[in-house]
Formats: sequence, structure tokens, C-alpha cells
Amino acid sequence: MFKQKGSVIIIVLWTSVLLTVLVTVMAGKVQLSAKTAFHNSSAVATMADINTAMYKAEMELILERMTAPIDEEIEVDEDGNSRIDDYRFNGQALSLFNPLDENMVVRIYDHAGKINLNGLSQQNLRLLIEKQMGEDVDVDRVQELLMAWVDWFDLNDAANINGADTDYYESLDPPYAPRNYSELDSVEEIRLIRGFDELFEDVNLEAAFTIYGSNSRVNLNLATREAMQLLPGLDDELIEQIIAYRETKDFRSQSDVGNIVPLDQFVELSGWIGTNTSSYFSVFAYPKAPLQEGEESESDPVQQAYMEIVEVRGPRDRARVYLVDPYAKLPDTSAPRVDD
Repeated sequence: MFKQKGSVIIIVLWTSVLLTVLVTVMAGKVQLSAKTAFHNSSAVATMADINTAMYKAEMELILERMTAPIDEEIEVDEDGNSRIDDYRFNGQALSLFNPLDENMVVRIYDHAGKINLNGLSQQNLRLLIEKQMGEDVDVDRVQELLMAWVDWFDLNDAANINGADTDYYESLDPPYAPRNYSELDSVEEIRLIRGFDELFEDVNLEAAFTIYGSNSRVNLNLATREAMQLLPGLDDELIEQIIAYRETKDFRSQSDVGNIVPLDQFVELSGWIGTNTSSYFSVFAYPKAPLQEGEESESDPVQQAYMEIVEVRGPRDRARVYLVDPYAKLPDTSAPRVDD
């Protein structure tokens, strides 16, 4: 009799335990489903805000190509010279004609502020390689990189002396073929060329380079830090002075640049810079991120954002989209690091 009662008690206890576990598991699943639904709803809302910001940014670029109204107030610098509106598209956080949601940020980068890889001469490529190598330039290594670059584009499968062509790339794991065409298909493609992935290992290539348009010179009013860090004649201190200068004034000619850059360095730099703009833009849109403890109010902690590369030719044409990257790496957006 007592054994039967004990068995019943044990069964009841085990049943209670199993029911408790089952209820706990079910409650956890319900909670997880609720969290998933909430985050999905939040993500959809954020994506809708980003799309709205992208449309407004596109409209801003189109409006910029329209004739300005006669009564439009023109911004001037401290010397009374008018500012050039197109130079706003240098990555600064923008206030648009069609106001953004207060929680959204839009940054637009004109590709005239990047180094164009297509049509880059061997001489200029050599200078870029040497600048990236720093003080310890290995002449033989430079020549190997130059020949690998030539072999990547030429139409035959025979490697130049110290170069790399089809046989080399097909021996890799996984194998692939060289471009064998005169233009790159993307900026990241240069990582496939022998030696260039190592050379530019720590460089945000999309920020420094472009393959769009025909500009061969970089406009310092629009230039990214990443592009300027590769330009011969510029060091970090000069780059920060250039960024600080263009916050209040425009570089209208090379003589303006010469007022900042010492003569010997300006000689190296002058062949790389111009005042051109382009019709190609990288447009970033993202929600503002709360500042962490110790961060300055001018800083932006966001490093990745939704990005589109677009072309805007005129006021009557919608933007043509060439590339969409939901997780693009932002160029360096920090304020100029100079003393007052």
C-alpha cells in the first residue's frame, strides 16, 4: 500500500517537473517570438526611414543641377567670396532642401574627391605605390607590382618579366582569371591583382578610389581623408589643415592650395589636383547613433551604413544606381584634427 502511494507521489512529482519545464520552454519561445517580431518591425521601420532619406538625397542632387532661383541667398566666406554649393558633397552631414527626420543622417561623396583607378598612368601608379610603402621603398617590389598591374589589364595571357598573368592566377586556390580588359569592374577588384591586397591591406578602398567617370584629378574640396593619404606631397598634418580650411572657404585654384602646402611638397601634389566635379556620388543614409561616454558632440561613431553609388546627369533624369551596399564602410567622417 505504502509502495503504491510512493509511486503515485513520484509520478505526480515528475509530471509536475515536466509540466514546469514545458511551460518554461513555451514561455521562452513566446518571449523570443515577441522579441523577434519587435526587432523585425523596428528593422522594417528603420529601412523605410533610410529609403525616405535616400530619395531626399537624390532630389538634393537633382536640385543642384537646376538653375538657382534669382532670389536665392548665396552663402559667402569671411572674405565675401561666394561658396560653391557642389562642394557640400564632401561627406559632411547634410541639411537637405527636403528636411530629414531628425534621427537620420545623410552624407554624400562626389567621386571627384577620389582617385580614379581607370586610366591611371603607370607613372602615377608608381607614385601611389611608393607613397603607400612609406620611407622603406623596395624598388624591385615596386616593379613587380607595376608589371602585375599591366598583366592584369593586357589582352594576352603571357606574363611580363616579374609580372603575373593567367598561369599564376589559375594556380591559386581558388583559381581565377585576370581581367584582360582596359578597365576595372569594381574598386575591390584590385585586391585580386598579385601583391595589391597586401599593399592596401588597411585602406578603405571604396573611400580612396573610384572607377566611375573620367576625372584624372582629385578635387581637394571634395577629397576623402583616405584619398588624400595616398596623394604624393600630403602628410597627415597637411590633410587636417586642408579639411579645416574647406570648412570655411573653397579651394578655387592651385594657388589657394599652395598657401597651405609647402613648395617642395606642392610640386609633388600639383599634378594630382584640380577643381573638377563629377556626376557620380556615393550616398550614405543611416540613423544617428547615441554618443558613448567621452565622445565629443561633433564625432560620429557610425562606421557602417546603407550606401548607393549613383549617377545624376541632369535635372530631368532620375539617378542611375550602379551599386547598393547595405553594410558599406563609411569614409573617415571625423572633424579636422588641428589646433585652433
